[in-house]
Amino acid sequence: MKRKFTFPTAYTVLFVVLFLACLLTFFINAGSYAKLSYDMDAGIFTEVLPDGTAKAFEGTQETLDELGVSNDIAKFQDGSINKPVAVPGTYERVAQNPQGIREFLIAPILGVYDSIGIILFVFMIGGVIGVINESGAINAGIAALSRATKGHEYLLIIFVTVLISLGGTTFGLAEETIAFYPILIPVYLAAGYDALVCIAAIYMGSSIGTMFSTTNPFSVVIGSNAAGISFTQGILYRLIGLVIGLAIVIFYIVRYANGIHKNPEKSLLYDMREEISKHFKSDIKEEPFTTRRIIILIIFILSFVVMIYGVSKLGWWFEEMTALFIVAGVLIGVIAGVGEKTFVGTFIAGAADFMGVGLVIGIARSINIILENGRVADTILFGLSNVVSGMSPNLFIILMMFVFMILGFFIASSSGLATLAIPIMAPLADSVGVPRDVIITAFIFGQGIMSFITPTGLILASLEMVHVTYNKWLRFVLPLLGIVIVLAVAILLLEVNIS
Repeated sequence: MKRKFTFPTAYTVLFVVLFLACLLTFFINAGSYAKLSYDMDAGIFTEVLPDGTAKAFEGTQETLDELGVSNDIAKFQDGSINKPVAVPGTYERVAQNPQGIREFLIAPILGVYDSIGIILFVFMIGGVIGVINESGAINAGIAALSRATKGHEYLLIIFVTVLISLGGTTFGLAEETIAFYPILIPVYLAAGYDALVCIAAIYMGSSIGTMFSTTNPFSVVIGSNAAGISFTQGILYRLIGLVIGLAIVIFYIVRYANGIHKNPEKSLLYDMREEISKHFKSDIKEEPFTTRRIIILIIFILSFVVMIYGVSKLGWWFEEMTALFIVAGVLIGVIAGVGEKTFVGTFIAGAADFMGVGLVIGIARSINIILENGRVADTILFGLSNVVSGMSPNLFIILMMFVFMILGFFIASSSGLATLAIPIMAPLADSVGVPRDVIITAFIFGQGIMSFITPTGLILASLEMVHVTYNKWLRFVLPLLGIVIVLAVAILLLEVNIS
């Protein structure tokens, strides 16, 4: 009997990409740019050359000018630029460092070590949700919400997509959205939608927001600082893109959602509905929405409000966010009246449900570790920068966006890509008569587009959270991706020819 092909899991997809990354380190020349870092305490610059030797320089604007680094010294002094910056014109070949079998096997372990902050955060979220499930508050809350939105379920899509996109464009809301899936998936299932609708509302909301960043410190601010300009330059074009892009995304999701609401067989996940139902309850029981359960859900929601405030205003990161949800979990357990043994058991069981998500995050990080250790990322940047130099402004900026898409696959961190690539690409823009703010726009567009689908980013972890395979996501998002690329190209050409 012929076996039916099933798409591999996220783990297999990531290990295939990891293997390909190892192969690249054998066939691509190893190379590096010199990296410049600033010691705020000593007030000096240190330039680490490709061969590993270091030079010290005075921490002055003259030093930056001499090295050809187009930045304001104040950005280093106030901590706006806190990562090593690539020095233009310093690329050199270095000794090849191919990543073999040993490195292939160890990389996922190193990836987990390197991602322990977000992994532990995910575990704590799972634990808190386990306790809330035990209290019955989720079932009661979803039942009440379903009654309130009956006949207008599409409002759930609009509300979530807009809210998360605002977080993405202002302060880079991305990894934090992992926490939203377990609580919102049952809501969307109860509304008659499938898990893809929920994933799209959350993930695309975040992605479209970060792609059209306005004040996002991790991309547009760091990138602008690295280019030696203010992040407010070009903000009008990014705002225009945000409004149009958000409207396109909402229309696309609502259109798909309305179709499967009328005819469930049109769902791309129709063949997976039973499997997904095992993990998320779509048949919500009519449990009483008591005062105690209302208080539990209010505390849970307030935890997200505090988290968002802490990240955007207080400089919180995963340590503080994890501690916040530990406190929230204990408080919810006390209010729910569950015993100590029940609390611990449900908390541990909830965290265990997210073990797979944690492993996906760690393996995804291991791909970047292989490329970093193989020292091929700078070589790829050097080659791409040579390809786009000397072109007409219109062709240059379009190709530049695609260059950043390629680099976004190899360097998933927006701040890391900004500090590495922008100091190299900004002078190229000067040479072809393109304003530097357009380079920043191309940078956030390119990396934002790649974030829709790249396995090295957050999408596989998000899909694993809701037990949806990668091929289903690609079938859903690729048509939308094409539309967004056309929009991005149009805005870039508008900015180049009007600026």
